[in-house]
Amino acid sequence: MSPSEKPRRIRLDPESYRRLHTEIIERDGWRCQACGSLRGLEVHHIQHRSQLGGDSDGNLITLCWGCHRAIHA
Repeated sequence: MSPSEKPRRIRLDPESYRRLHTEIIERDGWRCQACGSLRGLEVHHIQHRSQLGGDSDGNLITLCWGCHRAIHA
């Protein structure tokens, strides 16, 4: 890739993203991967979308609401 080319990220349509969201939570055993909580689960982009992080299973992790907010704080 030349320096002038931007890396492409995977960005799914809303329905495909909802399916992937469920797959990620199932993959992670319906638990927050930081604290183990079973409540308030969300899917977090490890590399943020604003930093070209894509909607791929390798870039997503299940976190509870509190751990997700702490990462973004």
